[in-house]
Amino acid sequence: MSLNRREYPFSIIVNGLKIETVIIDPHYEDKHSSALNDELILKLVHTLDGEYYDFVDEKSFFKYYVKDEIEVEDKLYRLIWLLEENQLYVGVINAFRNIK
Repeated sequence: MSLNRREYPFSIIVNGLKIETVIIDPHYEDKHSSALNDELILKLVHTLDGEYYDFVDEKSFFKYYVKDEIEVEDKLYRLIWLLEENQLYVGVINAFRNIK
């Protein structure tokens, strides 16, 4: 784990897995820090609860997912996240506002 990644205890079920932690990569801060922060990203992750998702890519032990058009506070966002095989966390790779 990179020292720059931030971990938060979390309790949701995604793809039938009981998730215990969210790990946020600070990558979003490079271009999207004016519109996003960790608190908002955790709200986006919470929208994954109770759902099943198809992965869009798979590399090694990681499956990558995208959830688009997540509405939070009357704004739309895209969340790019992953699940690691045999682990109980959601890794947030990036998030940003959908401007239409």
